[in-house]
Amino acid sequence: MNAIELILRVANFAAQRHRDQRRKGSDAQPYINHLLDVANMLCEIGGIDDPEVLAAAILHDTIEDTETTKEELLQRFGKPITSLVLEVTDDMSLPRAQRKQAQIEHAPHLSPGAKVIKLADKISNIRDLTDHSPVDWSRDRHLEYLDWAESVVAGLRGVNPSLEKYFEESVARARKKLA
Repeated sequence: MNAIELILRVANFAAQRHRDQRRKGSDAQPYINHLLDVANMLCEIGGIDDPEVLAAAILHDTIEDTETTKEELLQRFGKPITSLVLEVTDDMSLPRAQRKQAQIEHAPHLSPGAKVIKLADKISNIRDLTDHSPVDWSRDRHLEYLDWAESVVAGLRGVNPSLEKYFEESVARARKKLA
């Protein structure tokens, strides 16, 4: 399968799996918008054109947030893509605080492909929080998220200077808006 066919198949699969999900933001965007934003950011800002990394970016939340299994991803999209997805998938059996701490601890040990996906995911989340804040999030909760995201990204440093710079700009914009 060629790269375009792969990306379209992955996007269709992710859209189907996340079809009833919405983002937490005030505008409740369809969840697929976030997944496509992460992949698009990897291309436009990060200069990444590896179809397996882009495919994994679109699929990065399928195991975490849908009934999709590792075996299903392996069968449909192969080991390289599935491995990247698994690297960025949280263990949902852990309490929220432990999952968040695990992201900080695991970030330095991710493969380069997983690191850029994780970085673009954090940027997308921060942009959504800044532009479409969930109505029930306090200023303190926003600041707590930004602090935590910076801790995760500290372990991703050195993987893609363009994405790292954009992350810093996104955090600065978010903090300015909260001031």
